[in-house]
Order: sequence, then structure tokens, then C-alpha cells
Amino acid sequence: MPGTKRFQHVIETPEPGKWELSGYEAALPITEKSNPLTQDLDKADAEQIVRLLGQCDAEIFQEEGQVMPTYQRLYSESVLTTMVQVAGKVQEVLKVSFNQLMKGLGQKPLYTYIIAGGDRSVMASREGTEDSALHGIEELKKVAAGKKRVIVIGISVGLSAPFVAGQMDYCMDNPAIFLPVLVGFNPVNMARNDPIEDWSSTFRQIAERMQKLQEKQEAFVLNPAIGPEGLSGSSRMKGGSATKILLETLLLAAHKTVDRGIAASQRCLLEILRTFERAHQVTYSQSPKIAALMKQASTSLEKKGRVYLVGWQTLGIIAIMDGVECIHTFGADFRDVRGFLIGDHSDMFSQKAELINQGPQFSFSQEDFLTSILPSLTEIDTVVFIFTLDDNLTEVQTLVEQVKEKTANIQALAHSTVGQTLPTPLKKLFTSIISITWPLLFFEYEGNFIQKFQHELSTKWVLNTVSTGAHVLLGKILQNHMLDLRIRNSKLFWRALAMLQRFSGQPKARCIETLLQVIHFPQPLSDGIRAAPISLHVQVAHEKEQVIPTALLSLLSRCSIPEAQAQLAAAPSVCEAVRSALTGPGRKRVADPLETLEPALL
Repeated sequence: MPGTKRFQHVIETPEPGKWELSGYEAALPITEKSNPLTQDLDKADAEQIVRLLGQCDAEIFQEEGQVMPTYQRLYSESVLTTMVQVAGKVQEVLKVSFNQLMKGLGQKPLYTYIIAGGDRSVMASREGTEDSALHGIEELKKVAAGKKRVIVIGISVGLSAPFVAGQMDYCMDNPAIFLPVLVGFNPVNMARNDPIEDWSSTFRQIAERMQKLQEKQEAFVLNPAIGPEGLSGSSRMKGGSATKILLETLLLAAHKTVDRGIAASQRCLLEILRTFERAHQVTYSQSPKIAALMKQASTSLEKKGRVYLVGWQTLGIIAIMDGVECIHTFGADFRDVRGFLIGDHSDMFSQKAELINQGPQFSFSQEDFLTSILPSLTEIDTVVFIFTLDDNLTEVQTLVEQVKEKTANIQALAHSTVGQTLPTPLKKLFTSIISITWPLLFFEYEGNFIQKFQHELSTKWVLNTVSTGAHVLLGKILQNHMLDLRIRNSKLFWRALAMLQRFSGQPKARCIETLLQVIHFPQPLSDGIRAAPISLHVQVAHEKEQVIPTALLSLLSRCSIPEAQAQLAAAPSVCEAVRSALTGPGRKRVADPLETLEPALL
């Protein structure tokens, strides 16, 4: 209800929504539910898509309902208290500051990262890498070798990844060295509870064990609800943004206060959180230009052109990840939306050897862009340059001039601080510029870090919105569901099954049978295949296109797989084919099969 918020906010956050009601898609965890705000996303135009996704992002900062508090939120007392406690534990192992400063003082960096599938996963979609608990533990052992005390922050947006579950379990079994911190955005009772193929506990059992240890501060679970994704289950969006906000707030607060010799406090956390709210406000004030870029990107893709995101420094990493995520989210070709990193990246990857000479899909540097992309650019391609006015603008201008010889579709996302202006010769080269101007920060210690974090988060919001909206405009989305996603892990297998049940209204057994038939087609289903572990089905499905829409059309039209494939080939888009089948003669409207979907599914 209006007027019941505990804190003063920079932005107007939405009031608690329908998704918080206990009966809303009750069988699904929050991160897999469909967001009521975007239920007609597939009917929206570019301007409406930006507005709707902006509203969904604002839910990150939403407080829990005062009248009917259902879930703990980012600003809940319980979450802020846990963040303060974890910041205190971080302070115990801190010396001075972030990695760059540590290196400048000749000390080893205090931070490192582990990603399922290694650095190659940043550049390319890799199937099943997060489905092994044992692999997660092996990677953790390598990184922790020789360390006396290690805080392990395991991130699994839906509390579902076995790779993280194994690490958390291992940490709890070795408390003298490890302190595990689990970050996700579902309540523990919604964590995945199906068996992990190479482990003895489920994710939920491990999270419940951590909750008990939290009472003694021997483990922590940080899991505020942030609401369903604007595009159902697309955790690259709100899940990724909220993870970045939460970790950077917590770690920066720890650094800031350890330098002053004081304990971290809620007040310190709230100051930093408000700077991220301001990033939302500043970013979405550019909504008309974001919508224009979305339409341009969609036009290029519709004409079979490409969209290239060329970013300087860490903004290049954001660009690369946005492009890669389109592969499994929308079934896109890796060439459709691609990111490139301009500048020194020697300190950005821990396993650089995995990325060198690995083929075109792993090309991401300035040299790669100049040698592999620039010569083949055409008029139907779109190139977006992403930089700050503190970057080398002469270098930016030189590259833009080279690209302009090939295509006129050149746009910019430029971050500046009040008082900075883009040089006129460079400004004239762009068709359109999303110019984001940031206020001066007067924080004596953390100002530079916060500004960098704001640039990165703002860039992420813009690119996520543009690439998602471009594919919505191409007809890749049904309502707010990713109908054409690639099944690359066990979580997505179960999500595919849930979508088949939702839209076909058919029983679980029928949907599983049809899904497996499509995955293994043209090989007939044998009892051996039916009884095979999920990992086998994922391994086969990952290489195939349009698995879910083919299975859904087969169910809706009661036709063979080749007939369903023919319907897809003849339709202007995947979703048009499905809509025709949904509204065809004799079709009854399905109420909502997810209200009775078996909880074990997800």
C-alpha cells in the first residue's frame, strides 16, 4: 500500500504484485513464474517493452508488503542483517582494497572467481556444465589450494545449480577453511528438490543445512525475492542485475568500513543501494532512445544482418555476455548478436589459455573485430559503441570511422559525468547516441568504484532490454515465455516440460513422451532412452533447434514431428505458428495447468 515503505527510495518502486499471492502459479518457484506485468509482452511495441522491462527491474528495490508480507526482499531487516554479518566476515580476511589496489601494493589479489565450464562459458553456451556437483568441488579445490581461510560466495539465481550445491556442501564439511555464502532469489523451500545425478543431497537439503548453520554464523543464505523475470525464467536479466547489486554493495561496504576501522552497518549498505536505484532512474530516463536502438537491432536481425556490441574495458565484458546469452535464451546463432572488448583484458580472465585460438565463436578482442568482422560488415548490420568519456576517445573515433565506411547503422551508448561533453567530430559520426550523464559523487573513498559499478549496471540494463526486445519484435516470445530456448541444462529441461504443460494442457506423462520424441528424433524412443538420466537428453537437445515449439505443435495439432516441423517452416515466426495452433478449430482455452503442476518438476 502507498505510504507504507520503511525507507526513502530514489525511484518509485512498484507496489507488491499478483505474483506474491500464494495461489499464483503455486507450483513454480518465484524465478520461474511469469511476471503479471509482462503477460502481454509479445503484443507490445518497442516503447512499451522498454517501459515494462524497466518496471520489472524496479521490482529489485521493492520493499515487502506491509499488509501482507509474503517474501523477504532486498530491503527487509533479515536480508540487511545477513549482509552486515557477511560483510563482517569479509572484513576478517581483507587487507586493503579491491584487486587492482592489492596488485599495486605487490600483494596477491584477494578475489577470484569460478564459473561452471570455465572462461569458455563467458564466450559460448556450453551444455550441462552447471549440472555436476563434483565438477564444482574440483574447481573449488584448485582455487583454494594452499589458502588458510576462504569465503565462498555461491551464486545460483534459482537455488538450482548442482555446480554450486556441491561447493556449498563441501564448504560445510570443511569449516576450518571455508565459509559458504549462498546467493539466490527464491525462498529455501522453493529450492530445487530433485536428485542431483552425481551427489547424495538435493539443492534444497543443502540450503536447509546452511540455514541451520546461519544461526551460528558458520554459513549464510542471502536470498531476497526480486519478483519473476520480465521474460519468464530469463535469469540473465533481474537475477544477474540483483546479484551484481547485492555483491558490490556488500563487498564495497566491507572495504569502506575496514579502512576506517569500524564495523559495517545497515546505514552504509543503504547508502550504496540508493546509488544503484539512481542508476535505474538515470538509465530508464533514456527510454525513447533505448526503444529506437531496439527497433534498429530488430530490423538488422529481421534482414539476416548482425548486431555488434563494441565495448571499452569492463563494458566490453557486459557486451560479450549479452550476446552469448542470446544463443540459449532465444535459440539465436552466435553470430546474430556479438560483443567485443576493446582495451587490455589481460587481468579480466583467470583461464586465458581457454580462449586463445579456439575458433570464431571465441573471438572477442579489438584485433578479432578488425580482422574478422570489419571486412565483412554490410549495410544491414548494426554496430553499437559502448564507452565512457574517460576512455580513449581518439581510439573510439578511429574505430567508428572505419566502421562507417561499411554501414551507416552506427549507434553509441556513452557514459559521462556532469560537465563532460562528447567532442563534436565524434558526435557527428553516430546515427543516434544514448547519452547517460551521471551526477558527481562526493564519496571520499568509494566514489570511483560506485561510478564504475553504475556504468556497468546501466549498460547491462540497456543491452538486456535491447536484445530481449529485438527478439520479442521478431516473434520469438509467446506471452512472456521463451518458447524457442535451447535446452542446455537440467533446469531448462524441466522448464521446457512446464511450458508444454502450460500451453497444451496435456498430462505430464504425455508431454514428457513428446518432448523426448522430439529431442531424439529421428531415433525411435526405446525404454532405454526413456530411462536415461536427464543429462543424456540435455546433451542431445543442446545441439537441436526449435525443440520446444516442435513438441508443442505436435501436442496441440496431434500431428507427427515432421508435420510439426513443416508447420514451423511455413509460419512467419515460431510464435505465429503456435498461436495459430492454440486458436485453431476445436481448441479449448486452457485455464492454467501450472496451478496443478507437480512441484517436483522445478
